[in-house]
Amino acid sequence: MDVEQMHAHCSAKPGAWPDFPWEEHGHPVFKVGPGERGKIFAFLGGSGVGLKAGRSREVADEWLHRYPDSASVMAYIGRSGWNDLGFAGIPDEEILEAVDESYRLVVEGLPKKLRPEGWDA
Repeated sequence: MDVEQMHAHCSAKPGAWPDFPWEEHGHPVFKVGPGERGKIFAFLGGSGVGLKAGRSREVADEWLHRYPDSASVMAYIGRSGWNDLGFAGIPDEEILEAVDESYRLVVEGLPKKLRPEGWDA
């Protein structure tokens, strides 16, 4: 897995769009939902991705136990179930599934009228 592959995977999600809230970061966050009401489902980085790894910290901690050298709690928002997953050390299929789950959790949290068509397909 690399940053270009992850960018393509995130971009392919229904209603997903890149945003650059931090110019110095160099990589986008991916949001779903319209404009100002859009919610982040992935923080793209050069060596990994930050995502909603579970509804609770306990569920997200499973990643830390399975991949202690490649997964960590995200700063500031980790208490809400967000983790950083490194591209190295975690199988590609598992990282892609984790992004899919993050997307699903975030879309389910949107009001129904803001959910994109085809998101549950």
